[in-house]
Amino acid sequence: MNVLGILTCEILELEFVHLLESDQDVKRITVLQDGRSARLITKFHSTGAENLTLIADLNAFMPASDDRFEVLVQVLELALHSRKKILQQALIDAAAALSPHVDALLLGYGLCGNALENPDELLADAGVPIFIPMDEDHPVDDCVGLLIGGRERYYGEQCNVPGTFFMIPGWTYHWRRMFEQQFGKMSPEILEEMFKYYERSLMVTTPTMSLEEMKRNCDEFNEKFGFRTDICKGTLDILHEIWNQTKIFMLSKMDPDSYGT
Repeated sequence: MNVLGILTCEILELEFVHLLESDQDVKRITVLQDGRSARLITKFHSTGAENLTLIADLNAFMPASDDRFEVLVQVLELALHSRKKILQQALIDAAAALSPHVDALLLGYGLCGNALENPDELLADAGVPIFIPMDEDHPVDDCVGLLIGGRERYYGEQCNVPGTFFMIPGWTYHWRRMFEQQFGKMSPEILEEMFKYYERSLMVTTPTMSLEEMKRNCDEFNEKFGFRTDICKGTLDILHEIWNQTKIFMLSKMDPDSYGT
């Protein structure tokens, strides 16, 4: 068995499609099919991915009979990061369910309110190595920190304009659902009061979504709160770095003669 498990939030679905569909070493991509993975699956289909397999239940997963590198992906629901204990328990449960089928786990998460300050300790019962995107000596702060390039730049933009709401590609698409789950019980008046001192939405662009689509997705949001739109260039470097580290581990377990076959 040479299977990497990936646990990620819907917010980073496009980044993981971009990562996986372009890597020739990944011989099969299996996705747990449910409502949370629907958009990720649609995006894979749009890329013409020929190595995609869908399963309705983890117990239906069967690793390849030969020694080829493959991934098993499970997408977790939005907004779990808003409550530390809920996110931690969701990851513990998902890792426990996935770990019997994989040799390691890659997390599409950051510190997320310090929920993953010690991921190896939190997910120790999974019994497999845990990989998480790192910003120097600590996990990235969150999905924005991941795609903006780390804490220093993240903080720098907050200092430049304290009233900044960060919009990465996934946020521009899912912001309505995120707000419903985080602020659903709040009246429009309370929300307006919360964001009274914000000035802008800062779109952090990556190759996963065009600037035009990001702008379209943000139009209603900016109009609702009276924000101006600023733009900065994001990066996939941190995600690629942890991906490469994970791949080195996975490929080290393989027979070198099976690479590229």
